[in-house]
Amino acid sequence: MMTADGTIRISVVGAGYFGSFHAEKLAQMPGAELVAVVDIDGAQAQRLAQKHSVHALTDYRDLVGDVDAVTVAVPTRHHHEITAFFLDHGVHVFVEKPIAGNLGDADDLIQRANGRSLILQCGYIERFSGLFQALRQEVHSPLFIETVRIAPFQSRGTDISVVLDVMIHDIDLTLGIVNEPVQSVDAVGAPVFSDSVDIANTRITFANGCVANLTASRISLKQERRMRIFQPDSYISVDFDQKSLRIVRRSDNTGTSGQFPVDIREISYEEVDSLATELQSFLTCVSSGGTPVVTGEDGRAALATALIVSESLSSHRRLVEQHGLLHSQ
Repeated sequence: MMTADGTIRISVVGAGYFGSFHAEKLAQMPGAELVAVVDIDGAQAQRLAQKHSVHALTDYRDLVGDVDAVTVAVPTRHHHEITAFFLDHGVHVFVEKPIAGNLGDADDLIQRANGRSLILQCGYIERFSGLFQALRQEVHSPLFIETVRIAPFQSRGTDISVVLDVMIHDIDLTLGIVNEPVQSVDAVGAPVFSDSVDIANTRITFANGCVANLTASRISLKQERRMRIFQPDSYISVDFDQKSLRIVRRSDNTGTSGQFPVDIREISYEEVDSLATELQSFLTCVSSGGTPVVTGEDGRAALATALIVSESLSSHRRLVEQHGLLHSQ
């Protein structure tokens, strides 16, 4: 149970890259009491725990009875095991993306959470940015979406492909914007620096005819996160790194000779700490019993599409190998 004043006792499971950010935000968050940091690497857990003056543990099961909620920021292969354990013990869970490694595990987690009326929120930080909130106000009937999300190589996250590690962010945003069933997927990609696919491109066609072209890479020399959305009266250009949003619309004014008349508008939006906003939203749902912005079902939808993309990548790779263009590994 929560404390008498309604404070939510919460711990972070996973003291790595994302977990350290979770702990930093939660330690400062009103209405939350950071109880402990858990990691199988005891030294790493101790370092992060000392920073925030909380307990360090190596076994997440030791948290039972001492927490109302947890955030899970561990490698994807452990998401189901850890999340299921806490749900079974009446603990609300925020789990980083992807929700699980396969749809069966995702469905199981959703069922466990719903069966116990617990909050299960999946971590998609872009949904909480001021930039994306402004974007949602401008999109009404997208016809074509193009995204690019590239970054330099890091060893972190290479236990899964670039689709589940990087592209899945844009898959989630695109599904939320289009809000239509996926009709077909065609993807190409290749492993370059790791054993998993490091660069990929996919073309997704939706039931209403909208097409999305998504590119993701974790082997680039620079970082870039862009999205362009074309709709009947305008196109919208988004730069997530530069935090800029530009809308180009056809103008009724007469343009100069040889130029098509357009109105160009830069959208202003409120800058927010996306991770703090995301975690605060989770805590609010825990307190109120409200529905998360990114539900377990949303996490499953992004995973389902990402797995279809992954299967298309595998089919393309088999075709390339059959034609002798690539040696199988």
